[in-house]
Amino acid sequence: MFAGHLGVGLAIGRAERRVNVGLFVAAALLLDFVLWLFILLGWESVRIPADFATTHQVDFSFPYSHGLAAAVAWSALSGAIAWLLCARLGGLRWRTAVLVAVAVFSHWVLDALVHRPELPLIGGNSTMVGLSLWNHMPVALVTEAAFVGLGLYLFLSGSRLPRGRLIALAVLSIAIFGFTVAGLTVAPPPPSALAMAGSSLVTLVVVCLLVAWLARPAKSDRA
Repeated sequence: MFAGHLGVGLAIGRAERRVNVGLFVAAALLLDFVLWLFILLGWESVRIPADFATTHQVDFSFPYSHGLAAAVAWSALSGAIAWLLCARLGGLRWRTAVLVAVAVFSHWVLDALVHRPELPLIGGNSTMVGLSLWNHMPVALVTEAAFVGLGLYLFLSGSRLPRGRLIALAVLSIAIFGFTVAGLTVAPPPPSALAMAGSSLVTLVVVCLLVAWLARPAKSDRA
């Protein structure tokens, strides 16, 4: 749901154009930052099953990043940090903090749509939830495309960014969706869980930096 999270971040960026949308995209992807970091640290785990070539799904144990209670906690923490760091925004401070918290929690909601029942409500031994949309891949991909398309439409409509950067954002979003489709349909199994975590973490950082750079204010807005 990488591309879907990007779409949600862009849509939330429409709600507050005075803040670089890269912040909301990073917030929408935060739980995956935490997941892959925790896997590298050995605090959570991912297993590549023998049937990966057929299902293109891996098995996660991720109560600290993707549990419902954990998602609520990460959302609250992120909103609080945004509030502390955005003192210079004045009256925009609370609005930014709330939108960041909403973006973070949106990640859990989208993942609950597509994952099999493996997202714990509280901890690793609690009830697991997930609607398993990835078991019906065409439906899952159409759903994700809808999130990307809607997010792009909402953010690009009426944006004051230069046309070239808007086109670049659209191309980046569509390319990420293309890679997502490939990863869920034809990609070979990752060489290892650590390689998967490392490459995913690097990809997240690069994408968020690119979005923030492309969405930087135009010179006329800074004058």
